[in-house]
Amino acid sequence: MPQADSAPIPESTLEERNRTFRRIVFRILPFATIVYILAWLDRVNVGFAKLTMLDDLGWSDAIYGAGAGIFFLGYFLFEVPSNLLLQKIGAPKTIMRIAIGWGVVSVLMAFCTEPWHFYVLRFLQGAFEAGLHPGLILFLTFWLPAHRRARSIAIFMSASPIALLMGSPLAALIMTRTDGAMGMADWQWLFIIEGFPSIVLGILAVFVMTDKPANAKWLSAKEREHVSYELDLESAAESGREHKFSAALRTRTVWVLILTLFCIICGNATLSFYGPSLMSAAGFTDLTTIGWIMSGIFVFGWGGMILNGWLSDRRREARWHAATAAGVGALGLVLAAVAQDAGSAVGVILALALSAAGTMGSIPVFWSLPPRFMSGTALAAGLALINSIANLAGYFAPQFLGAIKTGTGSYSSGLFIIAAVEFVAVALILAFIRKDTTAAPAEVESGTESRVPS
Repeated sequence: MPQADSAPIPESTLEERNRTFRRIVFRILPFATIVYILAWLDRVNVGFAKLTMLDDLGWSDAIYGAGAGIFFLGYFLFEVPSNLLLQKIGAPKTIMRIAIGWGVVSVLMAFCTEPWHFYVLRFLQGAFEAGLHPGLILFLTFWLPAHRRARSIAIFMSASPIALLMGSPLAALIMTRTDGAMGMADWQWLFIIEGFPSIVLGILAVFVMTDKPANAKWLSAKEREHVSYELDLESAAESGREHKFSAALRTRTVWVLILTLFCIICGNATLSFYGPSLMSAAGFTDLTTIGWIMSGIFVFGWGGMILNGWLSDRRREARWHAATAAGVGALGLVLAAVAQDAGSAVGVILALALSAAGTMGSIPVFWSLPPRFMSGTALAAGLALINSIANLAGYFAPQFLGAIKTGTGSYSSGLFIIAAVEFVAVALILAFIRKDTTAAPAEVESGTESRVPS
């Protein structure tokens, strides 16, 4: 391994470095988490708006499924360019563009009257939001070495269950309190009220975010040395890798990761887009009740993310943690289908809670894997490539479930098939992801200050 001559050797202990990285986490993660919460509130809004929007506009479940899913076509087309642009102009300007764009489109969603309006705006929503998730992952690689990253990814990605947790009762509250105000329907107010905060957050991004440690005036010189020491150790370990965009396209593991995440997102999209509808099918009719039930379910999703991310970092192992959690998520969908066929509303709730804990718990650990295979431009492009293609599952899964419901009058058959797809993710992780992708550099793990061995 090449000598890391460029890496300064700080006179520090492992505990001092730990304190520095804790400070960094507390500084950069809150804003990233809030951004991600607002992004996910959009998905909650669409699921809740569906409960009255379809009747008001005379649309079918198939129209909703197509519109909800077309978001991911915009996501797919613009994700790689967005992440490559982030590498050039930095995270603050990129997040500003993304948040303002999707906030404006969210407000415009309130004025849909025809299916094509819905399709166009959902496509634009995906185009604007493209790059947010892989961009934040890339942003974390600028600050944190791999062995410190799973917990941080879990924290900011816990924004999704947090958004679903608080978004469900919030959406129900907005819809029950605003219906008919100023001549507009409840679903219209939902899009308007929850769209404006994203615009404000986008403006704040350029003032709150710091792109890289070298630009962080809130870190001391000593603390910047601590960060560069661990990141340089990791860079030395990556010296044999290709860094170009083409390297991401040629790497077999990237395509395995794409297919794996596609299968997991099929399960996640089912929970996000059809959770309220599954509650309605189980016999719950009151919007507020459905909102609180969905919140309880996503508490389990949040817990699964935090616990699995913490265990993965603590044990320095990602492969089994990602696979096991995805398997639990798939099992939950199977049990939900069985409970629905049996007419057990409580069974459906418990099964979806299990599925949320497993499916959502697998995702942050999954995202700790790609930076172990790629770096540089290859990593920026690879993260976006994985996320953009895999998120097409969010296009196909809602359409599939909508078509199944329209054709059969039940969600059960669709749930069984989505569960089988998620089990495929388990097989892919265990069969194709190497067992040695979780090791941290020995110097970092032991806390010694030796140079990287040559």
